[in-house]
Amino acid sequence: MLVGERRDLLLARLAADGKVLAKDVAAELGVSEDSIRRDLRDLAAAGLCQRVYGGALPVSPAVADYASRTAIAVDGKDRVAQIAADLVRPGSTVILDGGTTTLAVAKALPKDLEATVVTHSPTIAVALLDHVDVEVFLLGGRLFRHSAVTCGAAAAEAAQAISADVFLLGVTGVHPDAGLTTGDAEEAAMKRTLARRAADTYVLASAEKLGAASRFTVLPFADIAGVITDADDSDQNVQKLAAMGVEIRRS
Repeated sequence: MLVGERRDLLLARLAADGKVLAKDVAAELGVSEDSIRRDLRDLAAAGLCQRVYGGALPVSPAVADYASRTAIAVDGKDRVAQIAADLVRPGSTVILDGGTTTLAVAKALPKDLEATVVTHSPTIAVALLDHVDVEVFLLGGRLFRHSAVTCGAAAAEAAQAISADVFLLGVTGVHPDAGLTTGDAEEAAMKRTLARRAADTYVLASAEKLGAASRFTVLPFADIAGVITDADDSDQNVQKLAAMGVEIRRS
């Protein structure tokens, strides 16, 4: 089998099975594990998979730039946002993470809602300008353009003064084995900081993020209250997460 054919097969397996184990594919094709690992390295360098120990997982489409992500799974994000918006109770304090799904949550909040929103996303703060009874606290820091959020020491220090009822967390991947992941180490650290400031953390995961993985772990499933998704009950990732004891809230 030619190298190009082998890599096409690896991509097809990722799409069909949600993972590739280098050892199994090498044995099936009669080639060395090193050859398969080299193929996976090249595919990962091209942004076509996420390498993990022993193989690879599907790469999340949410690692694209912010402008591109606004056009991905718009309907699914809106459905997730409607469920998430119900978690923001009158009089409560909520932390909204950055990203296109949390932007949809901000837009889904009732115009007459009285609440406090803390965010490190300038985009979300602006989206709440017409919610006149929502008090908005914007955390400052270095702007991470990929997700249009502030990160770094200044943002993390500002977060220490917060006590919130709920944190609506955005990630780029939700995988039963790889966990909750995102593509930048500093952003992952900021998400963990914000999660520690809320009584409950819910993950916003439109269907295209399920079964995908990125480079950096955000939180273990044990540290969240649940996952909000538009994927249906037949989705194998939904089934695996439920079997692990993760609460699934579906739109």
